Amino acid sequence: MSNAATLQVTTPTDREVVLTRVVDAPRQLVWEAWTSPKHVPRWMLGPEGWSMPVCEIDLRPGGTWHFVWRKANGTEMDMKGIYKEVAPPERLVSTEKWGPEWPETINSLTLVEKAGRTTVTQTTLYPSKAARDAALKTGMSEGASQSFDRLDQYLRAMA
Repeated sequence: MSNAATLQVTTPTDREVVLTRVVDAPRQLVWEAWTSPKHVPRWMLGPEGWSMPVCEIDLRPGGTWHFVWRKANGTEMDMKGIYKEVAPPERLVSTEKWGPEWPETINSLTLVEKAGRTTVTQTTLYPSKAARDAALKTGMSEGASQSFDRLDQYLRAMA
């Protein structure tokens, strides 16, 4: 495995944020790391100092997922959703809800492998431009970048 690209964050429409990152791992391995409760808590942590004590994944259309992040000081963030489409190892679509103050989004993940490397593209569709812009102001790009860096390292250890 060689050096991976950095995270690209784009806003192709008024309601979307697209995160794209190339990782040095085959698509099947990336799928496993992204969809297994055994693996997700090891890399999907955002900024330093957070852990994921709850990671529940019922990976099927209509199945639910539930993640809880906890900071060392006890602060928690709770997120859940419903899987709409599950097409291993290439596509995953789900809803995402952070709580009453944030609107529900639709997240689409695509994994495309070329020469043993996988391009990970996650598109988040917000209900409005204002909701998208508010999410961007939370520091989501920086947290996602740190998680993708961890994912790349974790995939190296899995290989």
